Amino acid sequence: FKDRELMMKNPHQLIEGCAIAALAVGAAYVFIFIRGEYWEIADVLDRAAAEAYEAGHLGANIAGTGKRVELVVHRGAGAYICGEETALLDALEGKRGNPRLKPPFPAIQGLYGGPTLINNVETLMNVPHVVNNGADWFKEFGTEQSTGTKVVSVSGCVQRPGNYEIELGMSSRDIIFGLAGGPPEGREVKAWYPGGSSAPVLGAEELDLPYSFEALAEAGSMLGSGAIIVADDTVSIPEMALRTARFYQHESCGKCTPCREGTNWTVKMLERVVRGEATPMDLDIIASVQENIIGHCLCVLGDAMAMPVASMVRRWRGEFEETIARARESGPAPLDVEAARSAPVGVGA
Repeated sequence: FKDRELMMKNPHQLIEGCAIAALAVGAAYVFIFIRGEYWEIADVLDRAAAEAYEAGHLGANIAGTGKRVELVVHRGAGAYICGEETALLDALEGKRGNPRLKPPFPAIQGLYGGPTLINNVETLMNVPHVVNNGADWFKEFGTEQSTGTKVVSVSGCVQRPGNYEIELGMSSRDIIFGLAGGPPEGREVKAWYPGGSSAPVLGAEELDLPYSFEALAEAGSMLGSGAIIVADDTVSIPEMALRTARFYQHESCGKCTPCREGTNWTVKMLERVVRGEATPMDLDIIASVQENIIGHCLCVLGDAMAMPVASMVRRWRGEFEETIARARESGPAPLDVEAARSAPVGVGA
């Protein structure tokens, strides 16, 4: 949720970054794609764009350069898959948001067949600072391989959830405990996603890792979107895995078989685990399914489910086995009729 706050608090910085990037690559049109749920941000950006046009920072003669840069704020319809760059292009063109085969890559053949530059909000909002202060100034922050600062969103079992701008390389412990207040009193960190729900999950023993691209990659995870999600010792890892898998199953576009079938069967198998109907051998099957998803999908949405689920089964296998045994002893859980009625039908977006 960091990008939402950045756009709400400083829409003009985003517009300025977009205009500079457009001038740099010779683009005449800028499209800001806003997910459907963020209607309020779209209104904020519309007003900011009108002000920028009035001030001469957008339009036919941007800032007196003789160059033209037009800006369009495009409202999406709420499909998570449109965060994938080529599905985003299809959505902008008025089509269903499905990923495209690559190559050709967007830089060669993107929106309406033309070369297209795609970046996220935070990257473009850094552009004015780098232009004003220079690349060497930006590289003074962070590590040698992970330069600059990063806005991280910390959520989950912490006392002060929110967005925090940090210098890359800062201790992950200092972010979770020092900035976000750590878990509630009397609780301990059990697991954490370092880079959003698609990142392989790490344990408490990795809390002292530097929060940088290289350190998290070496630990077998990734920095990703910078969304840190913390689970304390009250959280069931199998249920967390199931919740993660359900989200990606619902948001799968269904275009490719590994993602469509892989997310569906992963959810079914994890439901068996939670109900106590699985066997230890089923955990091996779950792990095998994730291996067959990773790297075989049309886009990375399937991988985004498989990587965290595989990491949870691998690192907390004992808890999965205990969950199966405990659920089996207590008998089958009663059917939640209301939840069943409200469950999504099909493969989602």
